Amino acid sequence: MALKVGDSIPDLTLYDQSRKPRKLSEFTTSPTVLAFFPGAFTSVCTKEMCTFRDMLSNLAPLGKVVGISVDSPFSLSAFAQSNGITFPLLSDYDRKACRAFGVEFQNFVDMPGYTVAHRSIFVVGNDGKIKYAWLAPNQGVEPNYSEVQEELKKAKGP
Repeated sequence: MALKVGDSIPDLTLYDQSRKPRKLSEFTTSPTVLAFFPGAFTSVCTKEMCTFRDMLSNLAPLGKVVGISVDSPFSLSAFAQSNGITFPLLSDYDRKACRAFGVEFQNFVDMPGYTVAHRSIFVVGNDGKIKYAWLAPNQGVEPNYSEVQEELKKAKGP
């Protein structure tokens, strides 16, 4: 079961695209969008992460954006570089974040045993609590980016 509004996020350590260990708590010094996505270099995921990239000038005054997928730090580095993504992309290669957030998607693309992150968005306040949670009805559906921006704005407060 996915984490919901009001839940505290687990303080896990994941590696970013530069293979630097990053604790999730370091991103809660200001409101943060945690965007779980199934896989780098896939069409919908590329569009999603590039949309967040293109929105950064509007989102940065409100908080941070962090992408999370099961891809290796090496793949995430190439993905970020080829798409001009400057926000952190975290590797959940061992699926511990997917499990902790309740967003494991098993048998992706009908491949038995292939588990990825279910496309989902969590807006986290600087108190480490979830202020907004969205889980895609299917992996081909992107989030409502305007809604995510509005929820990030609410999490920031006046």
